[in-house]
Amino acid sequence: MDAQSHWEKVYATKDPTEVSWYRPHLETSLQLITDAAGDRDARIIDVGGGESTLVDDLLAGGYRNVSVLDISSTALTFAKARIGAAADTVHWLSGDVTTFAFPRHHYDVWHDRAVFHFLTDAASRAAYVRQVAHAVRPGGHVIVATFGPEGPTKCSGLDVVRYDPDTLHDQFGPSFQLEKHLTELHRTPAGSTQQFTYCFCRLSSVLS
Repeated sequence: MDAQSHWEKVYATKDPTEVSWYRPHLETSLQLITDAAGDRDARIIDVGGGESTLVDDLLAGGYRNVSVLDISSTALTFAKARIGAAADTVHWLSGDVTTFAFPRHHYDVWHDRAVFHFLTDAASRAAYVRQVAHAVRPGGHVIVATFGPEGPTKCSGLDVVRYDPDTLHDQFGPSFQLEKHLTELHRTPAGSTQQFTYCFCRLSSVLS
């Protein structure tokens, strides 16, 4: 089963609050986006946003230029229905992050919570990094969160790669200047705890 079919099945068969990564509000992500976004017109993209409530909270916070990308059109359809009329103000993008045709140097803030750790081969990770460097404006911010060293080794039936702050930042290289890193202990709907590593970077204004 290819990646798109896998995720369409996940979102079609599970309630949004049943998936392990569900959280009513992504407090850590929201704080980092607030730190990164200079004003409410900042162009923000949530990669792998799916059915996440992050877009709801960004809209409630007054952000006016929000995009959500997910490989699952089912997830995006659910999110649009949940948000209602305000969904018309969001840019909904369906596709694979490693191949999607992003506009060049368009986004001020790139956010990804729990996509990058599913990229288990080096070629896919390199493609992802190239996409970020292409899509984010020089001087923009990149927020990526993955399972930490003590996090799960699999999620939704798929293998993942776990990272500490150094190994996660190393995947992106010197053009991504690390400003801070955080560890979050996420409580899943089933009651278990998952460790997440967050890296918060600024894309160099002169890419190497």
